[in-house]
Amino acid sequence: MKNTTNLPKRLTLCLFAVAGIFTLAACDSKQENAREDAAEKKADQMEDKADTVRDSGEKKADAIEEKKDMSNSHETNKALENSADATRDSTEATADKMEDKADAVRDMSPAPTP
Repeated sequence: MKNTTNLPKRLTLCLFAVAGIFTLAACDSKQENAREDAAEKKADQMEDKADTVRDSGEKKADAIEEKKDMSNSHETNKALENSADATRDSTEATADKMEDKADAVRDMSPAPTP
């Protein structure tokens, strides 16, 4: 007959070994952390550029609207207003796309190195 008193000790030891393996597998390497930091920095820069595009578009739209005048015809003022709105819409769409790309960079999981 086998000695079963060592079985609980062996099971416990195996469980600790498996837990240790999972713990080590979950740790990021220095290279992986560096890649994640670089991706985060790149995404932040992309978002900053999107903010710049958005601000620039708003300034252009404001400049267009400043051309409106009480002495101008209604049609001219309406055309200027439409142009300003189109400028805002266009730059907002461009900035949104840039932010989407930044999110994609941020969300990419770094590829492991061999």
